[in-house]
Amino acid sequence: MIKIISLTEQGQQLAQKIYRFYQQDTKNECELWHKPQPFSEKVQQAFKQGDALLFICATGIVVRTLAPVINNKHDDPPILVLDELGQFVIPLLSGHEGGANQWASRLAQHINAQLVLTTAKSYTQAVYTVGMGCERGCSASELKKLFMQCLEQSNLKLEKISNLNSIDIKADEEGLLSFATMLDKPFQVFDKSTLSAVEHLLSVKSDYVYKTVGVYGVAESSALVAAEKLTGNSAELILNKVKTKKATCAIARSYY
Repeated sequence: MIKIISLTEQGQQLAQKIYRFYQQDTKNECELWHKPQPFSEKVQQAFKQGDALLFICATGIVVRTLAPVINNKHDDPPILVLDELGQFVIPLLSGHEGGANQWASRLAQHINAQLVLTTAKSYTQAVYTVGMGCERGCSASELKKLFMQCLEQSNLKLEKISNLNSIDIKADEEGLLSFATMLDKPFQVFDKSTLSAVEHLLSVKSDYVYKTVGVYGVAESSALVAAEKLTGNSAELILNKVKTKKATCAIARSYY
């Protein structure tokens, strides 16, 4: 359970924005607490029962409130602190062991904030991979137009993208090959057996694509597989498939 705790009106507005984001993700059960009373008692109880706590307030308030119940980094839940303007995200407790660093990194990316890591070594470097599918003969210029649109939607710069990916039947697709060369990014392809392993992560499953190439989605699947292979960890879609008449594009992310 994630509890988002705010103490000011401006902080409450940011809390509601973050809450709406987590409401879209069924894996994250979330509650909003604005000026909970009695403050110390409620917050300490949530901490002791293992809830992940996201405070939008001064760091000193959080430290003084939680000091009596902090145990150790292996048992304490992850704690984040944000300023009320949403400019900085600080993983305060259980950064590595409790996952606060990774949680903070994902949140900072979503709200376009600065991640402030104070741990000795960060294990939260994000990698981004692009998957693309297309009809035979799709031009590099059309692929570029779609790709740039997807970067803009995701608020990403080209240098953040690690590679370009597709299904193995596109290994000789001239448009994709030319476009990858244009980007100066590695181009790799995966067989349908490999792509099927991430089927459960797809935003939508296309029966038409399955009948045609043997997987339910080329762009999303190839992006997810590529991200997982880079880090050895699970991946997630940060941009679901975007489709034009001749091509599809999706962007995935994973963390080291």
